[in-house]
Amino acid sequence: MSEKEWITVNPGASRRVIVTKDLPGEHWKQILQEADCSMEICTDPAVLSNEEIIARIGERCDGAIGQLTEDWNAHLFAGLRAAGGTAYSNGAVGYNNVDVAAATANGIAVGNTPGVLTETTAEMAVALTFAAGRRVTEADRFMRGGHYQGWLPTMFLGQRFVGKTVGVVGAGRIGSAYARMMVEGHKMHLVYYDLYPNEALEQYIADYSAFLVEHGEAPLTCRRLDSVLDVLREADVVSLHTVLDDATHHLIDAEALAVMKPDAVLVNSSRGPVIDEVALVEHCRSHPEFRVGLDVFEDEPAMKPGLAELDNVVVVPHIASATVWTREGMSSLAAANVAAILAGYPVWESDDITPFLSGKVPKAAPSIVNAADL
Repeated sequence: MSEKEWITVNPGASRRVIVTKDLPGEHWKQILQEADCSMEICTDPAVLSNEEIIARIGERCDGAIGQLTEDWNAHLFAGLRAAGGTAYSNGAVGYNNVDVAAATANGIAVGNTPGVLTETTAEMAVALTFAAGRRVTEADRFMRGGHYQGWLPTMFLGQRFVGKTVGVVGAGRIGSAYARMMVEGHKMHLVYYDLYPNEALEQYIADYSAFLVEHGEAPLTCRRLDSVLDVLREADVVSLHTVLDDATHHLIDAEALAVMKPDAVLVNSSRGPVIDEVALVEHCRSHPEFRVGLDVFEDEPAMKPGLAELDNVVVVPHIASATVWTREGMSSLAAANVAAILAGYPVWESDDITPFLSGKVPKAAPSIVNAADL
């Protein structure tokens, strides 16, 4: 049995759900209570091992809510199934830590939490863009260190973004939101790469460009390029918003970094292994004007040797979705997924998940990634 601390909410209920990390807000607990579920919640901040999770699942467990930091593999899903479980939800929109095929083979529904992270994550990518490009954290350390002796015309010179070109790799919901923020807010041209054209984004920027011209300002452009390397060559700022799979692992390697402008800004709020972190360290060492903003890391929570010492890299601990509204919304969606599956409800058929974020939720599971296979 795990030595980590757990608390139980709504003991004595007919259904048992384990929750591997305490979640923000109270609404998610209300959802599970109304589904007659007790909740056993791990309050320890350390990542649970698979052995600890199996021990907590025990002989009877109806469902689980887990986190990206855990490896939900065939062993865990077999254990959950053996305990009578039929529902699992990741407390995240991504699920590259989940063996979905193994869950499906065990008859377990896998939920995720889309629809509440889009603007929040895009905002963090914007924040990292400016923190890196305008050298905010460097200047903060300088000031706190007592080194400021007065204004100088050459102190902490950074990048101006207005009128330059922003590049987006992965023009899905979050990538498109980031692109619009940078284009609208800072009059930047956009180049992007995605497997499929984003016609809605292209039309949006065309309409915005027409608005600018109508008001006497210069037009802006939006172009889908033929490859990631084309985006890297042309853009002054590149933000990564791709999924993590075999094709995108180390998508940004030494070769890719070499084609970027020497004073470009690179931002990653997607998944850490999209960047070859060793190659990134070497590139930043040899290109001191190159700037980077990272929310995720290849061996998270660890960083590759040398990364933390680089002044031209801004690092934050995977907080792109860390607003109260978003994290509470993610918790509600995860709970609603589990509660709905245990109650035998269907999958929600709308992209609008706001009905699940407060009050009494619909009798449906907001997002089940393997619903078709089950």
